[in-house]
Amino acid sequence: MTEYVDLERHGELAPRQVSAMAVIGAGTMGTGIAITGLDADLEVTLLEQDAAALQRGANRVREHYARRVGAGKMSTDRAAECQSRLHATTDWNALAPIDLVIEAVFEDLTVKREVFARLDKIAKPGAILATNTSYLDVDAIAAATSRPRDVVGLHFFSPANVMRLVEVVRGAATAPDVLVTAVEVAKRLGKLPVVTGNAFGFVGNRIFSAYRRQCEFMLEEGAMPEQVDAALEAFGFAMGPFAVADLSGLDIAWRMRQSQAAIRDPAARYVRIPDMLCEAGRLGRKTGSGYYLYEDGAGKARGQPDARVHELVNSASANKGIVRRSLGADEIKRRALLAMVNEAAMVLAEGVAQRASDVDVVLLNGYGFPRTEGGPVTWARQRGADALRTDLEWLAQVSGPGFVQGDPRHVLEESA
Repeated sequence: MTEYVDLERHGELAPRQVSAMAVIGAGTMGTGIAITGLDADLEVTLLEQDAAALQRGANRVREHYARRVGAGKMSTDRAAECQSRLHATTDWNALAPIDLVIEAVFEDLTVKREVFARLDKIAKPGAILATNTSYLDVDAIAAATSRPRDVVGLHFFSPANVMRLVEVVRGAATAPDVLVTAVEVAKRLGKLPVVTGNAFGFVGNRIFSAYRRQCEFMLEEGAMPEQVDAALEAFGFAMGPFAVADLSGLDIAWRMRQSQAAIRDPAARYVRIPDMLCEAGRLGRKTGSGYYLYEDGAGKARGQPDARVHELVNSASANKGIVRRSLGADEIKRRALLAMVNEAAMVLAEGVAQRASDVDVVLLNGYGFPRTEGGPVTWARQRGADALRTDLEWLAQVSGPGFVQGDPRHVLEESA
């Protein structure tokens, strides 16, 4: 179980001074993080490896402020003042005086370790080195430096300048004052920080992965993507899991699954449908097709059900000898939500989340859980202890090999 720093007990700790921050990586995420710093009146250095990528990032920042001014949400003077504090560069030495450096590069452990090893040689003593990884091991990243005490996770959600949630990930060696500073900086950036332990996917992505995996089980058993999405949108999600996957890009989760392949239990149930879509070049909206077909390519129009996906899903079931059946909206909703609750119970048991209420905060603010339902923990508590235990036993039965059932007491009782 992860041992937490009690932020209230450490309230007497002075946070480290942060007047300037840097972002490594000028992609969509990196520029979004940079904008949050500029809006918070910080000096922001944006670093990229080549001039062309840097220019694209700087253009994103400039276009953002132009849109704000054009929409009447920001004055021309304020936009100009924010942009005057952006320092775009390809020179790593520009990071030497920076108080807080946030890495926002490709989600690959080797790449991130290389960045931190290089950063270790340049950043000043006492600088906070943060990784924006969404699921990788923060300790493995910190081990690439000679100062793991200064390393922390700051997992922003895309678009970073819009989404409020930030998971503040405490590594095994993260110093208490670094954790306190990270929380304070997140608040200064206008974000809602939730402290998590260092475990695969942290709180949000781990629970959302269990939710999406259960929905994939239901594809194998008889549902189609549009049926699953419709059931969960009727519950209150703005988008169902397969529409979300298409929006974010199917290749992101595919890379994550590939990185975990060596340690996956070979006896555990594994649905190949998402892999098959990726292998066919269907990576979501950006390629014009994923679970759905996007006739306007990568445009914003909602995707349409695709007969080719239906054929692929049916063949995947047949290959496993699964006799498909009809799944109603109530079963789809129940299984998807129970999968979230079950994973939340394990996240709490392992200390990855400090409080049961933190799970609701993360899912409400980062994953579109319906606010009217209060979050998966609140939803679970409304079912009652006996019903929830019975529900999770049923979920284990229908989920098949490899499913680990959590103890519902962890979501029914608030943690200290």
